Amino acid sequence: MVFGPCGGVAPDGTCEVDARPCPFDALPAPVAWAAPETPGDVPAQPTVGGALLRAAASGPVVLTDLTPAPYDAAGLPELVSLLAAGTDAVLVGEHQDQPDYPPSVMAAFLREAGGTPWLTLACRDRNRVVLEQELAGLAAVGADGVLCVTGDARAPGTRPDVTQVFDLDGTRLASLAAGAGLAVAVAEAPTARPRALRPGRLVEKERAGAHLAVLNHVARPAAVAAFVSEARDLGLTIPVLAAVAVVTDAPTARRLAAFPGLDLDDDRVRRVVEAADPRAAGIEAAVEEAQELLAVPGVAGVNLSGAGHHRDPRAGAEVKAEIAIRTKELR
Repeated sequence: MVFGPCGGVAPDGTCEVDARPCPFDALPAPVAWAAPETPGDVPAQPTVGGALLRAAASGPVVLTDLTPAPYDAAGLPELVSLLAAGTDAVLVGEHQDQPDYPPSVMAAFLREAGGTPWLTLACRDRNRVVLEQELAGLAAVGADGVLCVTGDARAPGTRPDVTQVFDLDGTRLASLAAGAGLAVAVAEAPTARPRALRPGRLVEKERAGAHLAVLNHVARPAAVAAFVSEARDLGLTIPVLAAVAVVTDAPTARRLAAFPGLDLDDDRVRRVVEAADPRAAGIEAAVEEAQELLAVPGVAGVNLSGAGHHRDPRAGAEVKAEIAIRTKELR
């Protein structure tokens, strides 16, 4: 990693992988973006996809996590159909313990199902050649955009027989993606250490070619407001989407909380988990959080983040569909 820190810096300043101190945690300023990864000019605007970006320019948007069963192409059309009413685009994650089809293949499936797909592309499992191939594939099949991330390292015991690559980090991958003409999103963790570097780091990602920012969860909307305000003061111009936690029971809460770099509202999660009807309480809590975040100056929309159900993709999509429709009514 050249353009750190990632989202996995622990509260004590150590790395999520082991106990070594994060080398970026003590820097006085974020690492500055110096030059594009590819020769020639990077397009200022994407030449492929970008419907979500155009929608964000005219009003708040809803980007919803799509959480299918692994390798279940047949089930994708139903999930896309459920989410269609309130969702401007669907975001497919790429997690260290949940393998699935390659992003370009998934984008083709989702396009065929009528979705507006944004695919996460991580550096963990692919060298630079394969990352370039995936970017070309995403452009060829008409993906609406790509979320470029470094990627979480594998948890101990998860596929110990498989190497981890990390030829690139998310910032350099974003430059490659922009050079391929794709609409590019990048992630940032507003409340992870080192907090003081995070707004400026997002500005450097924009300079690398990013068109959209998707923030990790924070416990309070005030933290999003402070982060966005500081980033704008430093020169950020791209739209920012804030994360809404979709929690409907204890397992979905634990799953979200396990991701490094995010901060959940413990009181809100507790109210959901202890409710007589956790599903209904979770939907209400998510709509409430979406309303609070959409009121933050500089927030162009929300990302409904989480599985929605700990086992059943269809049930999870139904939860997120209801949240999306009700959030759309807030706009």
